[in-house]
Amino acid sequence: MKPTYNTKVGRKPGGHASRRVLASAVLLLFFVLSVPYQSVFAQSSSGPQVYLAGSGNSALNRRMLSLLEETLGSDVNIRSFHSGQTALDNTTPVITLGPEAFTRVRQENRDVPILALLVDQSFISGYSERSEGSVSGILYNPPLIRQAITGQEILPHATRVAMLARPETVELYEPLVDKLPTYGLQARVFVVSSDDDLIPTLIHALNYGDFILAAPDSGIYNPRTIKHILLTAYRRNRIVIGPSQAYVKAGSLASTYTPLTEIAKLAANYIEQYRRDGQFPPPAYPDVFRIELNDQVARSLNIPLPDRQEIINSVRERLAGSEEASDE
Repeated sequence: MKPTYNTKVGRKPGGHASRRVLASAVLLLFFVLSVPYQSVFAQSSSGPQVYLAGSGNSALNRRMLSLLEETLGSDVNIRSFHSGQTALDNTTPVITLGPEAFTRVRQENRDVPILALLVDQSFISGYSERSEGSVSGILYNPPLIRQAITGQEILPHATRVAMLARPETVELYEPLVDKLPTYGLQARVFVVSSDDDLIPTLIHALNYGDFILAAPDSGIYNPRTIKHILLTAYRRNRIVIGPSQAYVKAGSLASTYTPLTEIAKLAANYIEQYRRDGQFPPPAYPDVFRIELNDQVARSLNIPLPDRQEIINSVRERLAGSEEASDE
């Protein structure tokens, strides 16, 4: 008798069931991939969210993320902004760090709401005015009026302020020139027409002013020029105020600045107002500021420096008093 063979030998029990499970998994994967990413993301996230578009400085990005998480609270999800994000979601606010991050998001989609951090007024004001509340910013560079009053607090007998500007940046100083007489100061802007004219123009400015007030104008104040500007000023027993905290370390006598903690606090308020009203408030400076002083420069010029907090309190009181007087 010939042996008989079982043609089903080697077939595992439940083979039909395994194929059905595999088929179901494939169908589920196809469904997930066919559903718009925004819908899946919205279902998987709990509570409101914002995107964060970082700068090229990874340490700064981590610091700001930590501060924003603290100020926005655990009910707001902060997610990293990626290229192409606005094609999937153009209604969630994007917080940008610095001008480059703002420009990157803005060029991708002009309709997305943006809150710009670490930008100055000259950069963001035009976008804000045209946006009808969908674009705003927390201003970073110190306001020039605050810088000027700080200089006068350090030099109480100062009556004249000199400023350097390129032809295209003279407008940075125009609002300030009109405000300074209220504080007992006169101002004059000295125009630098070319790189070769920088030092000769600076000397004329030093002969006029009790101190130089520097604006965030990279065409004049930059790593290539700052050493020459500072040395020329100090040889004539004059100080430079500003343009920023970083320049104080290089040799400017003083500059006010806004701590990142205060920027994050105000940013949280702006995000909350946008969630409530559908619009951001106009760009503004945080009320709280600090001051950086170069004690070594002060000693070399025999300038007695007031206590830092005393300068801050006096500057704040004088600015507040002027605002109250203008409102009456």
